[in-house]
Amino acid sequence: MLPENFAMEVVMRMLRMEAVQKEVLSDVERTLRTEFMSNLARATRRDAHEMMAEIFNNLDRATESRFVAALEERNKDSAEKIKAMMFTFEDLNRLDPGGIQTLLRTLDKAKLGLALKGASEGLRDLFFSNMSERAGKLLREDMAALGAVRLKDVEEAQQVMVQTAKDLAARGEIVLSDNKGGDELVY
Repeated sequence: MLPENFAMEVVMRMLRMEAVQKEVLSDVERTLRTEFMSNLARATRRDAHEMMAEIFNNLDRATESRFVAALEERNKDSAEKIKAMMFTFEDLNRLDPGGIQTLLRTLDKAKLGLALKGASEGLRDLFFSNMSERAGKLLREDMAALGAVRLKDVEEAQQVMVQTAKDLAARGEIVLSDNKGGDELVY
């Protein structure tokens, strides 16, 4: 794995669109594909901030926080642009009821319970309000039966939910609204 300071230098260069040696870029691309599950082949046609937001979305929370904090120290404007483009677990709050229900039908119930254990009360309520009373009761019982769980496991389950939502959006089955409100639905 690349040292964090080297990876941050690559991030900064990519944001500034500086030339990076082809050999170094190949190493970084291979690492990013393996470590961050990202596809840089499409990135040449996209905004560098959008590409970084996608990469950061695929990091575990601790790594993402370290990179965002380091980037904020070096370039606050870029950090803000990237954070605005990222889709996080809490952003599931912006799904409409149909989107929540589609997501619920798609998710593994064990992952759902684990993910919701670490969710805010508001997000938990949103999911429970889109379930039948019986299904909600069963899920609450399953969550209680889990007892204490590792934060890492909760974050992984939440990442699965976020990735599932992104996959559903890519197929046009749900709408992920941006922070600007341009994708809000009118009934």
